[in-house]
Amino acid sequence: MTELLSPDQMSRVLVTIRDNNPGMTEPVARRIIGEAAKFVAAGAQFDTPMAPSRVVDEGWHALILHTALYRDLCQRHGRFVDHHPGYDPTHYDPAILDRTRDAIVRAGYEVDTGLWTPTPQPPVAPSVDA
Repeated sequence: MTELLSPDQMSRVLVTIRDNNPGMTEPVARRIIGEAAKFVAAGAQFDTPMAPSRVVDEGWHALILHTALYRDLCQRHGRFVDHHPGYDPTHYDPAILDRTRDAIVRAGYEVDTGLWTPTPQPPVAPSVDA
């Protein structure tokens, strides 16, 4: 399997993701960027509704900021992968992460399952009696 990002490309995206996420270690950032690149490669190949996990989304955003690199990654794997920002829980298919992971595997990549878990809903603030 061909490397998705060159060492130079990875270094550039690493700076971006770590600047945007203070305290993130380099090994974790590399894993996230790697999964985001797999997500983009699969999205460029398949016409399947997909979405990244919240963690992998950080890597996708970092990739997108490097427009020439991002465009090249998309084109090498088929087509440009548009980003549609916003999260609408009424239109979010709970099985979308499973479908996304399956597409990544079909594209020939191994999934780092630890980065593809659903993010739990934020806790509801307790009511305060006045």
